[in-house]
Amino acid sequence: MSTAAQGAAGWVRAARRWWYPSVPVLRIAWIRLFVYLFVLYDITALTKGTMGNAHLPASLYQPVWLADTLHLPVPTPALAETLRMVMFIGAPIAALGILPRLSGTVMAVAFTWWEFVYMSYGKIDHDHFAITVTLWLLPTAGRARFRDRHSDERAGWVIRCMQMSVVLSYFFAAWAKIRESGFRWVTGATFYWAIERRGTGFARPLQDHPVLLQLGQWVMMIAELLAPVMLVLRRWWLFFAVCFWLGFHLLTYLSIEIHFLPTVICFTAFVPWERVDARLRAGLRRVRPKRSLTPPEPAVLVP
Repeated sequence: MSTAAQGAAGWVRAARRWWYPSVPVLRIAWIRLFVYLFVLYDITALTKGTMGNAHLPASLYQPVWLADTLHLPVPTPALAETLRMVMFIGAPIAALGILPRLSGTVMAVAFTWWEFVYMSYGKIDHDHFAITVTLWLLPTAGRARFRDRHSDERAGWVIRCMQMSVVLSYFFAAWAKIRESGFRWVTGATFYWAIERRGTGFARPLQDHPVLLQLGQWVMMIAELLAPVMLVLRRWWLFFAVCFWLGFHLLTYLSIEIHFLPTVICFTAFVPWERVDARLRAGLRRVRPKRSLTPPEPAVLVP
């Protein structure tokens, strides 16, 4: 084999190891629990407008590209209610890992259709990209239990794709800003206008410091463009990156009451859940009362 062929083969092996890392299956069990239970919160609080959209006239329905490509029918109240009931029943089943491929696939189809109905009336939220991808990925991991201690490449592939969908949510958001408005997004009064329109008491004082707001715009743009770097970070660097984004979303919510919870829940893909699980079990063992090895003294009956 030539040197070039050996080098290419080495790159292929390295790419495969990166896309298919062998990670503890336990991580899938934890991620699955959080994601499927979050779906219940999402459809009852964040995208509950799907039920209202289903009652609108058919003439207002403008299906998103994929819904139009699949020739999905115009939403009706019966369809929306059916999707909601399927997810209410299926989410706990999928979260517990019962028939993971079947229950997970049903949840992915129902949630995606639910999102199509929600976003086919003029408003599209890109914060649901990562969680929608995750719901389609989880069934491919197969069975995963909290007591599993082995590692598997299928679990690694799911987690790697989840991580990819999270960082691309930020990167494509930056690209959309540049595509639509160039760098005027960072040189203008974007944050000032956002606070003026829907700012909280926490954020109002920042309007007296426009330079600080514009600096924040640059920080946000650079952070979104560099988000894919998280895919190669390890240990404390990765920990700090995750904390940065969680802190960013918390600050955004406190300032203008905009959250990205569907994306935030997918940060569970960056957490080494096997370590968390081990510490939780160790903590439970410490607080659990130890059984005495000496038999109790017989009771004395006093006449």
